[in-house]
Order: sequence, then C-alpha cells, then structure tokens
Amino acid sequence: MIKVGVIGCGYWGPNLIRNFHALPNVELAMISDLDENRLAHVGILYPNTTQTTDYQDILKNPEIDAVVVATPMSTHFPIGTEVLEAGKHLFLEKPMATNSADCRSMIALAKSKDLQIMVGHTFVYTSAVRKIKSLMDGGEMGDIHYVNIARVNLGLFQKDANVIWDLAPHDVAMLNYLFESKPCRVNATGHCYVQKDLGVEDVAFVTLEYPDGRLANIHVSWLDPCKIRRCTFVGSRKMLVYDDMSPSEKIRVYDKGVDVQPHYDNFGEFQLLYRSGDIFSPQIDTAEPLKAEAAHFIDIIEGKAMGLSTGLHGLEVVQVLEKACESLKAGGKPFDLVYDN
Repeated sequence: MIKVGVIGCGYWGPNLIRNFHALPNVELAMISDLDENRLAHVGILYPNTTQTTDYQDILKNPEIDAVVVATPMSTHFPIGTEVLEAGKHLFLEKPMATNSADCRSMIALAKSKDLQIMVGHTFVYTSAVRKIKSLMDGGEMGDIHYVNIARVNLGLFQKDANVIWDLAPHDVAMLNYLFESKPCRVNATGHCYVQKDLGVEDVAFVTLEYPDGRLANIHVSWLDPCKIRRCTFVGSRKMLVYDDMSPSEKIRVYDKGVDVQPHYDNFGEFQLLYRSGDIFSPQIDTAEPLKAEAAHFIDIIEGKAMGLSTGLHGLEVVQVLEKACESLKAGGKPFDLVYDN
C-alpha cells in the first residue's frame, strides 16, 4: 500500500485527490491547502483523510511515500524540492517549473535520493492521444507533414504566468510523445490585451519545427468566444482531426491527400491528383486520463513501469516554453533548441 499526500485543493487538486483515492493500492493519507474553507469543502468527501493547512505536516509524516503537488506554477520548484528533500516521490503538476535550471536541480536531487519525479502531462495518458500514436506508428497516416492546434477559451486569466506557460505545455508534451522527438526550433508571437499593466500575454501563436521538417503551429488564448481544443494532423497518406470537446467522435480520420504523378516528361504533363475517400471515427476508450496517470505514477514507484512524463520530459517541455517566450519578447525571432541529453 502506497501512502500519498496531496498539496493543493484548488482548481485541479480535487481531481487528482479523487483519482488517487480511488486506486486500490493507494491510501490517501493527508491533504493540505492554505484556504481552510476550501480544505474543509474537499475534506468532506474524504472523511478518513487527515486535513492540514501546513503542508510541512505531510513532509514530516514518515508514513507517507509520495506527494502530489497541485499548487501555482511559481511554487512548483520550492515545494517540489522540499518534497524530494523529505525523501518522498514527487508528482508535480505542469509545467514542472518556471525555468530549466530549477528542473535540472530537482532531477539531480531525485537521482541522488533514488526517488521518482512524474510531471502531470495529462494528454500523454488520454485514450485519444494513445489512439493517434497507434495510427501514426502503424503507418496509417504516412509521414506527418504538419500539425495545427487550437487551445483557446475565454479565461481563466493568470497573473503569474502568460498563456504560453499556462496552456502550451499540454501540446508540447503531447507532440514530443507522438513524434518521439523534440523540436529543434521555435518562434512565437503574441500580445497582452487584457492585463496590459502586468504585461501578461493572453494570446500567442507558437510554431515548432521538429527534425525532418515537421511543423506544428499552436494557437493558445484566454481571449476567445469559444472553447476549442482541436488538433489537425496532416499526413502524406491520411489526415486526422482530434477534437477533445467532442462528446462522441473525438477522432476523425480523413482519407484525403494530394499525390504527385511519379513520371512526367514536361511541365504541361505535370498533374496533382487529389484524393477524397472515406471518413471514419475509431473507437476510443472512455477511461479517465487522470486515473491512468495516477495509476502509472504508482506503478513507477513500485518498479512496474517506466515513466512517460518523467522529470527529464518535464525539463524538455520547459526548455521549449522558455525559448518560445524569448521569441515572444524578441518579436517572433526564431530560436534553436539545445537539450541536455
């Protein structure tokens, strides 16, 4: 039985609490939040779990094996470091930290203590993304030329991080997982329209270039009338649309494309052949991604699985976000990406 403590009962914490509590080989031992009312509200659902407004009580508890941190981004590094120093495995919500140096520090500390770090890149664990990877790996899509992603809605506005740090980690982590690769170049443009005094950008367009010329364009915004979570994958054989807001058909595969005639003698004979075939929606498992994510973290601690969103993966995502924000401040100047490994 793995005993778990959770720090943070705000926006996302209750979802993590619910899923860890539901695992058969986990005991939700303690939960913590600075807000007594919020803590009491969540605690009603888990009467056998100890509540505390001081997360140090969790760190000092020798029976707790692992700690889940679902606090604001700026606190990830200091609290995450304290969790590791206390000798406990760490589940840290995305993004891993506000800069790559802090990520490296936590990775080194965990290694020195033989502890596991898992970053909450939820989309790596969604059934739809797993299906997309299966289709890509099986050759169904052909070569992926480019991906276009829209992750927009009206709010939630953040004060301590711009929209890239808030929303883009999902897509960078997802693309790195699907491509089994990392972007080699990034550029970004954006603006702050609402929180001008704070200088916090609320809309941004990020372009990633992966090896072999694959491109990904990511549109993130807190300032849009519609909530959209849509990814379009354009392959040489087929195209795919992943609409996470769709209740029934999250993935649609289009047998569409363009073929160039393999042989022609002159420009007048040059032709493009347009294909427009069937559209199908593969069956998707309805399992909750957070449940799979929580279970995977426990499996890693017990030595039953290898990590899919480790500290190293978290570092790689943060490195992309850092350079994207540098590009943003430099008016869209592209930056090459260099990684630790």
